[in-house]
Amino acid sequence: MQEQNRLARFELHIVPHMTAAYNLARWLMRNEHDAEDAVQEAYLRAFRFVDGFHGGASCAWLLALVRNTGHTWLAQNRRPTALVENLDLERSHRAIEELQPGFREAMVLRELEGLSYKEIGAVIGGPPGTVMSRLARARAGLQRASASPRRAGGAA
Repeated sequence: MQEQNRLARFELHIVPHMTAAYNLARWLMRNEHDAEDAVQEAYLRAFRFVDGFHGGASCAWLLALVRNTGHTWLAQNRRPTALVENLDLERSHRAIEELQPGFREAMVLRELEGLSYKEIGAVIGGPPGTVMSRLARARAGLQRASASPRRAGGAA
């Protein structure tokens, strides 16, 4: 009976956020296959620990699991890169990918997933002030990238 309750809670609170989980993982991992693996691992953890979810923002709870899973994988397998080069519509994704991981995740959670500062704080495990600081720095990095002069076809 308890296993049925766990499955029902999981399906009600966690499964609906799979797209948001994948979006965050994709931006963190920078690779769709790694992102799929991270989401799968996070969902396994979510199912295992869904009894520890006591209501509130289930999306933020899940995204915190995705974030932690992704960061663990990155720490074990990759070195983070930093800074942005040039920005146009096609390169905007690349510019976001090149932000420092903490700035990138804040930007993705706010601008792409629409989470509030409080919800982002719950995901990253920090206060709203940290969220605001990371977003400001991410936006400044993207502005610097968009202000970089672009040379195209000999035009000055």
